[in-house]
Amino acid sequence: MPAERAAIIAGLQKDILLLQGFKQANSTSVDMGLGRITAAFPNETFPTGVIHEFVNTEAEHVAATAGFISGLLNTLMKSGGACIWISTCRTLFPPALKAFGIAPERIIFVDLEREKDILWAMEEALKCEGLAAVIGEVKEISFTASRRLQLAVEQSRVTGFILRRKAAALNTTTCVARWRITPLASEPEGGMPGVGFPRWNVELLKIRNGKPGEWQIEWFSGRFRFADEQLPIVQPVLIRKIG
Repeated sequence: MPAERAAIIAGLQKDILLLQGFKQANSTSVDMGLGRITAAFPNETFPTGVIHEFVNTEAEHVAATAGFISGLLNTLMKSGGACIWISTCRTLFPPALKAFGIAPERIIFVDLEREKDILWAMEEALKCEGLAAVIGEVKEISFTASRRLQLAVEQSRVTGFILRRKAAALNTTTCVARWRITPLASEPEGGMPGVGFPRWNVELLKIRNGKPGEWQIEWFSGRFRFADEQLPIVQPVLIRKIG
């Protein structure tokens, strides 16, 4: 009886995930290279084909978020397809995408004058099945607007990212996940002088049917790496010359 009950519950959970826009985990699931962060997601799989919301309060947080999203795009764009980035004031420096293994020409930047046009353009872009991802930079988004975006991706299976600049309030949306990315001071590798790799404090504030959490990660050698995975500093060895 306990085994039958567990099977029934597991089946119902899978049905709920499908109704909420999640695909069942399978051999084609995308490994985003997030390591132990994936344990926070349903089926331990990064949700693709849904809308992710990123909230920010400071300008430097927006830059950090753009860097983290670029790391995600590195994987999403490997299977082909371009990406569309929509905003009224572009905060991303295109040549910097090379640091994340992305050719800048594969990102189509759409610069609009009115913020209300961003959500319309994003909704239309999300309907295009040939895209790898769509990013929209806005200040606020209503529940109704987020619902329209979610309905669009449920048909196309394109992953969408809402980057909210200086969000005044965290209102309810239909976005599957809500993130907050803040910058951390980098540490030089192996005790070498200079600037280290991009490092962030990653907060998963909300994840539908998952477990929110907080981690410190950085972008190292084309992949995400946890801050506590750094190699120990190797002290220089002095060699005395004889003779």
